[in-house]
Amino acid sequence: MLINDLLVLHRTAVRTSVEIVAEVSADDLGKPTPCSEWTLAELLAHMTAQHHGFAAAARGTGSDLAAWEVLTSSRPVADYSEAAEDVLAAFAEPEVPQREFDLPEFGARFPATQAIGFHLIDYVVHGWDVARSLGRDYRLAPELAEPALRIALAVPDGEGRLKPGAPFGPALATDDDPLNRILAALGRSPKW
Repeated sequence: MLINDLLVLHRTAVRTSVEIVAEVSADDLGKPTPCSEWTLAELLAHMTAQHHGFAAAARGTGSDLAAWEVLTSSRPVADYSEAAEDVLAAFAEPEVPQREFDLPEFGARFPATQAIGFHLIDYVVHGWDVARSLGRDYRLAPELAEPALRIALAVPDGEGRLKPGAPFGPALATDDDPLNRILAALGRSPKW
C-alpha cells in the first residue's frame, strides 16, 4: 500500500476514535474496558501517551522516553483530542515517508509505513474498546476493513502474547465479519 493511501486510512481511524472519545463523560471514566487491566480513564491515558509517542517518532525524537510517558489528567477527553491532532499533524509532515520511527515499546526502529500501520491498527482496536466500554456499537469504516485486517493478521501470535503487559492477547476464533476478525486476531472477544 502506498504511504499516502495509508495516511488517509490512518486519519480515518484516528478521527473515528476522537468522535467516540468525545462521548466519554466524567461518570464513564471508572468503567471497565476490553483491556482488562485498564479502566476507561487508564485506557484514555494510554491512548493519549501513544499519540504523543508516535508524534515524537514521526518527528525523529521517538527514542526520548519522556514522549511516551503515561500521565493522569483532569481533562482526559480534551487531552486525547489534542494528542490526536498532534499525531495527525506529525504524520502529515513531508519528511515522514522517508523517516524511520524509533518505537521503544518494540525496542526497534521501523520504516514509516510499518509504524503508521501499527498506530492505525491500535486506534481501530482502541476506538472499539472505548465504544464497548460506553456500551455503544463501533462501526468500522468500510475502506478500513481490508487494510486493517491485513495489518492485524500480520501481528505475530504465540506465547509472547501471554506475557504480562503484552499489547495483545492470543488470537481467538470468530466469524467472517472483518471487524470481528480484526479483534479476534488481536485477542479481543468481539462479544465483549
